[in-house]
Amino acid sequence: MKTAYLYVRVSTDEQKRKGYSLPEQEDRLLKYCKFNNIEVKGIYREDFSAKNFNRPEWKKLLSIIKHKSSREDKNILFIKWDRFSRNIEYAYEMIGMLRKCRTTAMAIDQPVDFSVPESIVMLAVYLSVPEAENSRRAQNTANGIRRAKLMGRYPNKAPLGFINLTLVDGKKIIAPKEPEAGIIKWIFHQLSKNIHKVEEIRKMGNDKGLICSRSHFFRLMRNPIYCGLITIKFNSEEEQMVKGTHEPLIPEVLFYEVQRIITTKRKTTAKRDDLKAMFFLRGFLVCPLCGHKLSGSFSQGARKKYPYYHCHGGCKTRINAIILNDSYQSKLQQLTLSNKAIDLFSCILEDRSVKTQKTGYLYERNLVERKLKEEGLILSRARKLFVGEILKLDDYSELKRENQINSKCLKKELLHINVKLRDIEKQNQLEDRSFVDIFQGFSDLDTADKKHLVNLIPPANVDYQSGNLSLGLNDALSKILSKKNNRKSNKNEFQ
Repeated sequence: MKTAYLYVRVSTDEQKRKGYSLPEQEDRLLKYCKFNNIEVKGIYREDFSAKNFNRPEWKKLLSIIKHKSSREDKNILFIKWDRFSRNIEYAYEMIGMLRKCRTTAMAIDQPVDFSVPESIVMLAVYLSVPEAENSRRAQNTANGIRRAKLMGRYPNKAPLGFINLTLVDGKKIIAPKEPEAGIIKWIFHQLSKNIHKVEEIRKMGNDKGLICSRSHFFRLMRNPIYCGLITIKFNSEEEQMVKGTHEPLIPEVLFYEVQRIITTKRKTTAKRDDLKAMFFLRGFLVCPLCGHKLSGSFSQGARKKYPYYHCHGGCKTRINAIILNDSYQSKLQQLTLSNKAIDLFSCILEDRSVKTQKTGYLYERNLVERKLKEEGLILSRARKLFVGEILKLDDYSELKRENQINSKCLKKELLHINVKLRDIEKQNQLEDRSFVDIFQGFSDLDTADKKHLVNLIPPANVDYQSGNLSLGLNDALSKILSKKNNRKSNKNEFQ
C-alpha cells in the first residue's frame, strides 16, 4: 500500500459514550501512514450515523474513487470496521462496489487479509458486532420508554401544545405550553360542534398561531395524549392505554366525541359550506307561482359567478341572492329590544347578583396579580443566585423555563378575568347600543347561527322583482322587539 484516503467518523452519542473524537482518529491514522510510508491522498471527516452509507463525506470520497483511473492504487483506511458501517448488509454491498473500483477498505485496528479465504469469517465478526450493539441499545431504549409510559410518564419529545420539563428529582414530564395548548383546546371544541370542515378548522387554527401541516394536524387530533391518556404498543397488534401523570388539555368525553365525528361522514361534507353561507335563506323562501320552496346556486356569467335563489320548476322564478340577503339583514338590524324587555333584563341581572359576581372576579384578579409578582420575585432571586455562582446553569435554565410557563398561564387567566369584568360592566350599562341593537352583528355569525335566527324570524311578503321583504315576528318576539326610534310599534309594522 503506497497511498490511501483516510476516513474518520463519529456520531454524537458515540462521542459521549465511548469518548471517540475525530482528531484522535485522524492522529492515529496519520501516525500509521507515517510508520508504513503511506502517502495520504485526502482526509474525510464525518459526523454522521453509520446505519447506512447515505453520508455526505462518504459520498464525496466514493465519487473521487470512481473517477480515478483503475490503474491507480486506491485504498481507504479507518480505525475500526464500526467506523465503516454498523449494518452488515450494507457493508458487504459497499465492499462489493469498492472491489469493482479496485479499491481496498481496511481497518488498522482490525486488519483483514482478503487474500486469505478464512479471513472472511473474521470480517463477518467485525461487521456483525457493531450491528448487534446497535440492536441491543435500541431494544434497551424501547424497554425504558415502555416502562416510563406504564408509570404514566411521557418520555418522548413533547407533542405540539406541550413542553418537556425535568423535575428537581430528575424525572422528565410534559406540561401545557401556551399559546399552542389554548389553540388546540379551541380546535377540539370546534370539531365537537360539527359545523365546519376539518380543513377549515385547521386553517383557522393556523391563523391563530398553530402552524402545522395537514397530515400532522390529523395526527394531533387522533392523539389521546391531549385527554391525559398515553398509548403503549407491546407489539404490532397489542395496544394499551395508560392514564398519564401530565395535565390533560381536554376531557376524555370531548376527545372521543371528536374521534366519532372525524372518523365518520361529517354532515358538513354533504354540501359545500360556501353554498350554505351564501344561501342562508334557502328553505324559507316560497315560489309565488308554484308554491315550491326556492333553492340556491351560482350562475356562471361572462366574468364571474352570480348567486341566485331560484325555483326548480318551469316557472323560472329567481332573484339575486345578494340583494335579498342584504334586504333581510337590513330589516333585521332595524329591530332593537323594547323598553319592557330592557326592564325585564334589568330585573334578571339584579336577581343574578351581578355585584356579587364582580366582587368574586375582583378577588380572583388580585390573587392572580399577587401570584404574578411572586413569580417575578422567584426569577429575580434565582438570577442573583446564578450571578453569585450558587445556582448552576442547568438548574437556572430549568427554573427560568418553568417560571415563564407559569407566568404565561397566570397572564392568560388574568386576561380571562378582565374580560369577565368588562362583560359585567356592559351588563350594568343596559342602554349601551351593542346590548340594545342585538342584531348588528348578524353578518359575523356563522352559517348555523344565521339559519337558526332566520328560523325564528323568517322573511315574509317577499317581492321577487325588487327584493323588498318584511319580517314575520310571532307574538312572543313582537313583545320584546321593536323598530328603531319607535319602540311602541307592534307586530303589524313588520309584516
